[in-house]
Amino acid sequence: MTGVTDLTADLAAALDRTLDPVPAGRLAPVVERLIRDYRSGTVPSSPILRSADDAAAYAAYRMPATYAAVLDVLDRAAARVPDPATLLDAGGGTGAAVWAAAQVWPALRRATVLEATEPARALGRRLAADAGSATVRDARWEAAVLDTAPRLPEADLVTACYLLGELTGPVREALVDAAARAARVVAVVEPGTPAGYARVLAARDRLLAAGMTVVAPCPHDGACPITGDDWCHFAVRVPRTSRHRVLKAGSLGHEDEKFSYVVAVRQADGDAAAPAPGRIVRHPATRKGLVTLRVCEAGGALRDTPVPRSRNELYRSARDAAWGDPWPPEGHAP
Repeated sequence: MTGVTDLTADLAAALDRTLDPVPAGRLAPVVERLIRDYRSGTVPSSPILRSADDAAAYAAYRMPATYAAVLDVLDRAAARVPDPATLLDAGGGTGAAVWAAAQVWPALRRATVLEATEPARALGRRLAADAGSATVRDARWEAAVLDTAPRLPEADLVTACYLLGELTGPVREALVDAAARAARVVAVVEPGTPAGYARVLAARDRLLAAGMTVVAPCPHDGACPITGDDWCHFAVRVPRTSRHRVLKAGSLGHEDEKFSYVVAVRQADGDAAAPAPGRIVRHPATRKGLVTLRVCEAGGALRDTPVPRSRNELYRSARDAAWGDPWPPEGHAP
């Protein structure tokens, strides 16, 4: 995990402009209900965001963290997938993934958000109205109820972020299969919990079965070597605004958003997807003269890799390395 991931100035201003008129005292109990609903572990029988206050509370307490996590995922995948011109965001809520994708790929031309609830779509449009990116401003917001036979329009990139946990198993599987048919690149992001990781792992299996190749975070298409009580997840640090601290009754100026993810690409003839040579899957352990990295390797093994000071340049790279980074750095043999 690297430094704090700040919102872009235009997104921060859009949230302030939209949410400042809404009293925090009115949103606080809504935030408490949303937290209970999202953490319950059960698939909701009706939409969670049912009112304008629900959408505002969601944007206030979840959109910054979702944006930061998706930004990290797409940024790490950007060098390993074709630059997308079109984006389809399934179950996009208030649009965090669109803002993140436009930040990573300024040349992105068109974005469509599929979102079942009208309050979330309405708030997403309001937030996007003054975005610096024309792609965000002009994004299409379409009503869509996902079922066991979803029909997704073709797009270069399909994202499904913090969505699978809200779907039943059959709908979840059908959505992943439809995304694999519709897009050249598919990105799935879920909470960094054992349950979220299990959903990502199941999605990864389906993407591979559909003929796609994993490019992040895994450096291979084989079985995940993380087993037992452990699970693969990463984290970003998100600043808390004064509004956020009030709504979540928090005192710290930041919070750590943990997430699990997979990005897969469908290779065209002659293409060769290039995953990282390895991936650091835990905080580096540092002591005097030695950095130890836990690395998921291209061969499918999980290995604790010591990098002593005697390795000079590689040691300096290891001292600067962070959880989630590729390893070894470019120019060094695995």
